Amino acid sequence: MNYIVDEEFGRVYVTIRRGMKNITMRWKGNELYMNAPQGVTLSDLQDTLNSFRERLRETRPGDKGIKYRMGMTIECYGFTIEIAEQRRDSNHAYFHFDESRNVQQVLVWHEFDFDEPSNVRFISKCVATAAHNNGYRILMPLASRVAQQVGVAPKQFIVGSGLRKLGHCTRDGVIQLSSNLLFLPENLIVYIICHELAHLTHHDHSPQFHELVNTYVGGREKELDAQVKHFPWPIFK
Repeated sequence: MNYIVDEEFGRVYVTIRRGMKNITMRWKGNELYMNAPQGVTLSDLQDTLNSFRERLRETRPGDKGIKYRMGMTIECYGFTIEIAEQRRDSNHAYFHFDESRNVQQVLVWHEFDFDEPSNVRFISKCVATAAHNNGYRILMPLASRVAQQVGVAPKQFIVGSGLRKLGHCTRDGVIQLSSNLLFLPENLIVYIICHELAHLTHHDHSPQFHELVNTYVGGREKELDAQVKHFPWPIFK
């Protein structure tokens, strides 16, 4: 058994260990891991998970401070995300881009319960999808402009959707940028782009690599990196 799937916590990874007597759980990032003794059943795992559910909610990393509500707007780089109501289907969310206001709407059921934990996770995924819907439209022109400014030419820019990994540069010069960068202010997006562009020259994190990044961002690499690490994301990691 490698994992079980929980409606609220998603994929929960399970490791069977000899000599254990009790089931233990811990968060690693935003993923839940369980260690269990030999002979444990699926029912045992689910019962233990349910008995500790409240404590797990309280200790879950990255979930504190994010509150969604109907009519909420999230300012992104180049556009706005708005949570709005729909009366079409209580089981689904829909997306609509209002060109006149430059607003990407996330349309949810008009009686949606924003306090239910599983619903909160659902809205977070919807908000991330809303950003992804605008990734190519907004990120690509900015990335191309930054590449021209620093004088390098990647083989291609593509858009991904990671949050722990905001960017990646392959050895053949393809740079992937997460659409979640759009939640950051422009100077931090540019920093992440410069970080990946520097990998075209140094495909490592050597002192030479950081020196190049620092040159690209005007001597502010450490400052900008700290800002990214402490950024209050409007979605769950």
